[in-house]
Amino acid sequence: MPPDAPPPASPLPDRPEPPRFPVNLAAPDLAPWQDGNAGIPGVHSFAAEEPGPHLLVMALVHGNEIAGAILLDRLLRTRPVPLRGRITLAFANLDAYARFTPEDPTASRFIDEDMNRVWDEATLAGPRKSSELKRARQLRPVIDQADVVLDLHSMLWPSDALILAGRSPRAAQLAAQIGVPPVVVADDGHAAGRRIIDYARFADADGIRAALLIEAGQHWEEATVATMEASFRRVARKLSLLPPARGEAALPRGRIAHVTRTVTATTCRFTFLREFRGGEVIAERNTLIALDGEAEIRTPHDNCLLVMPSPHTLRGHTAVRLAKFD
Repeated sequence: MPPDAPPPASPLPDRPEPPRFPVNLAAPDLAPWQDGNAGIPGVHSFAAEEPGPHLLVMALVHGNEIAGAILLDRLLRTRPVPLRGRITLAFANLDAYARFTPEDPTASRFIDEDMNRVWDEATLAGPRKSSELKRARQLRPVIDQADVVLDLHSMLWPSDALILAGRSPRAAQLAAQIGVPPVVVADDGHAAGRRIIDYARFADADGIRAALLIEAGQHWEEATVATMEASFRRVARKLSLLPPARGEAALPRGRIAHVTRTVTATTCRFTFLREFRGGEVIAERNTLIALDGEAEIRTPHDNCLLVMPSPHTLRGHTAVRLAKFD
């Protein structure tokens, strides 16, 4: 090495490759639904004669989360006619979904950026361009018309299903009333940008509208589709858009947990001390659960709920949210 050459860069610590989970679902052909019936590609809307609330159900905000597309495809084949109000079904990131392949199923999450991090006025109305922003701006009119949004998602890492309600008390209460999934998490979102449930129309604490993000289970599992369908039907019945289900069992009210800390990785060496499952409750306060470089991450209180821990977290991204039950 020449004497004036810079020293070699320190190698990054070894990090295991993310595991490959099996794809146990077949991605549906969305060609029949591509045009939509509401003036926006991929958006289908069905109205009753009697006025009532407008429920918007969204799938494919992330193009690899195909369980939501399967549910919307099933619903469109039976044409959901509401008793009152309106039901709208929207396939969000169609361009990313078009790239989905079971051989590399995580690669189609988005084209340019995460569509669920752009929902603030400055970004939506600003000059920046991306595939996801173009589509978000296209979808914005129908989102602005909705009274309730059900945003369907799934998870890569093993985790119990849950509902994210943002900081809207109305959304948290609606989520607790439907009871599927049974855990409701009130949180402040991500440092990287605002989600649809954080959009100003739904985030107003005194507002009358609500948006729920359903994390229905692991990607590519039929049980995840079933949870999404149960959530949709219970919301639609709660709003009196669909008739009551004969013989449907009553469910206990969902438990609400408030996020007390959002842990964002500040280094490229964020590591959990062991394998944690989303939904796991750590009994004792001050339990060491992770290291972010040299910084220790400890539970801030007893009975600490771990919300969607991500074992492979990039710097600047959310590693886990820590929450406390009411």
